[in-house]
Amino acid sequence: MQLQLTLATLFLSLLLTSPTVFASAAQSKPQDLVRSSCVHAQYPRLCLRTLSNYAGPANTPLDLARAALRVSLAHTRRASKRRRRHEQTAALRAARLHEQISDSVEQLRRSLDELQHLRAETFRWQMSNAQTWVSAALTDGDTCLDGFDEDARPDVKRRVTDSARVTSNALYMINRLGQSGTGKPRPRPKPKSKPEPRSGSGSEN
Repeated sequence: MQLQLTLATLFLSLLLTSPTVFASAAQSKPQDLVRSSCVHAQYPRLCLRTLSNYAGPANTPLDLARAALRVSLAHTRRASKRRRRHEQTAALRAARLHEQISDSVEQLRRSLDELQHLRAETFRWQMSNAQTWVSAALTDGDTCLDGFDEDARPDVKRRVTDSARVTSNALYMINRLGQSGTGKPRPRPKPKSKPEPRSGSGSEN
């Protein structure tokens, strides 16, 4: 009798705790993907911090690459707004840097759009496009940093530096996705061809 009560108690406790355990496992899966993906990024701590706090789903490497691009795009846009405020004190230099950041925003936007419309037939070509555009955005960010002098405002320089780093992490995620091919969509099924009508087998007399 005591054994039956013990088994019943154990079974009841499993029923009560299982939903919590399963929920924790489901929540840890995306975090495990983020950790394993960020560990080899150029800025792993920044990668882990920005992608762990990302609100959207990141259950696959493709989701993660898209998330990294969205984070990079958001940071670069913030840097662009900060640059426009700084243009009042250094008009010519700031206008050139603002142009580079604006170009970086456009390159990142194009890359994100490409990853959102991947097709099996053109996957390699689309991934190459995304890699090229993010590389160009990263070059724009590096050029901006090279253009700063000692009089540059620390908050502006910090935002541009942050933008360049998250863009570098985004490029790593895209390169990783392109090499693994895990985000490649399935080919679209070919439409079934209609059977051709049979011609008469007998000859007319």
